Amino acid sequence: MHIDFWGAAQEVTGSCHLIKVGRQTILLDCGIMQGGGKVKEDEANRQDFPFDPSNIDAVVLSHSHLDHCGRIPLLIKQGFKGKIYTQRACQEMCRVMFMDAAHIAQRDAYTLNRKRERKGLPALEPLFTTQDAEKALKHFRGMDYAQSLKIADGITVTLFDAGHILGSSIVQLTLEENGATRKVVFSGDLGHAGAPILRNPACVREADVVLLESTYGGRCHRSWEESFIEMGEVLDNARLSGGNLLIPSFAVGRTQELLYLFAKYYQEWKMGDWQIYLDSPMAIEATEVYSHHSHLYDAESREMWAKHQQKGSLPNLHITRSPEESIAINAIKSGAIIIAGSGMCEGGRIRHHLKNHVWRKGNHLVFVGFQARNTLGRRIVDGAKTIKLWGEEINVEAKVHTINGFSAHADQQGLIDWYRCFNDSPKLYLVHGETEAQAALIEAIKPYTHAQAPSVGQRLDLLDPTGQLQDLVKE
Repeated sequence: MHIDFWGAAQEVTGSCHLIKVGRQTILLDCGIMQGGGKVKEDEANRQDFPFDPSNIDAVVLSHSHLDHCGRIPLLIKQGFKGKIYTQRACQEMCRVMFMDAAHIAQRDAYTLNRKRERKGLPALEPLFTTQDAEKALKHFRGMDYAQSLKIADGITVTLFDAGHILGSSIVQLTLEENGATRKVVFSGDLGHAGAPILRNPACVREADVVLLESTYGGRCHRSWEESFIEMGEVLDNARLSGGNLLIPSFAVGRTQELLYLFAKYYQEWKMGDWQIYLDSPMAIEATEVYSHHSHLYDAESREMWAKHQQKGSLPNLHITRSPEESIAINAIKSGAIIIAGSGMCEGGRIRHHLKNHVWRKGNHLVFVGFQARNTLGRRIVDGAKTIKLWGEEINVEAKVHTINGFSAHADQQGLIDWYRCFNDSPKLYLVHGETEAQAALIEAIKPYTHAQAPSVGQRLDLLDPTGQLQDLVKE
């Protein structure tokens, strides 16, 4: 009975943890690696899995962000035949994520192969296609929160609300082998308590081992009230500058929260002075999925949803689906709020808007989400004076703002508080975090437990009372 850590170990993306119980093997998440540029990402994600996908009996998926689910179509292409268990809203959201990712992969492969052909190089296949995505979706089985389901001999899964994005789950696994029982709880990505729309992360009481995300393990967010004040000030400053306001936003979660807040503070933030453009086909589809699951909202959001049904709550919202509509936004020089993906500026329409707007001093650029190391968003947040897009060097003259309080991840104190819900201080292992953040959280949580941060390729023997990590010997 053991866990092998194969992704999001001392890094933020590529979540992938293999659990072996008797003759059964399951995966917790199967996400893509992000950061480092398209070429490096593509090379990393094309690599063979460090295990045989055909030997995996089931996958349990915490949520639908691609760094947790994006390699599932590849897993199936390489031989996985089992079922994928996740919360029902997550199952629906994965269709949006997979199809969008497949379209991008096919487009990128077409562009790359034109260049390779001119150099006499063989063509490369897309990372996965829309057909691969459709095939993967047939493996999904939806679950409700608090529902327990036996998914393999000796393995029972229960999902709890993680409050991160719609359908995100804390995963509790009850594992049984030769009379021994262990409870493993995987936090997935924990939500930021008090966030708009969704409920706070559920408290789980029983575990022998906890795998805890640590994205913001070294940082405490500003309060929601301070963040709302800060957003109002940014809007005021941008209005006075007479330019446009760009918001790189994650299509699932952050975009829906922004639209909710713009409606809630419509008068206070003088939102009527702006024309708001939601310029992300994936975010538009994700927003529609959110509308199907209002029973998962918190009480305030359910009340607002019942009152407005999202119709008329933002009369100046423009939904731009087509490329032509997106291009037309670039002619607007003042008074536009442009929300576009991707959230870390690594792809999507935001890159076109950066090319057309970031060099103008009257414009503003607001980051409202985590920017992973080696991403374009991180470079801008860290103060880059120029950025390169499609081979062109572009000055960064727009005013850059970072509002960390809008994060969808729990901060250091939130992570500690969630862990303290457990009885008897279970063994703690930090995943999904950069090394600096993990080191800070290990120090901060010392009064309550000793935490370890596995690296890629380490194993935890769940029957070993010492809880020490072992380095796997590569064959």
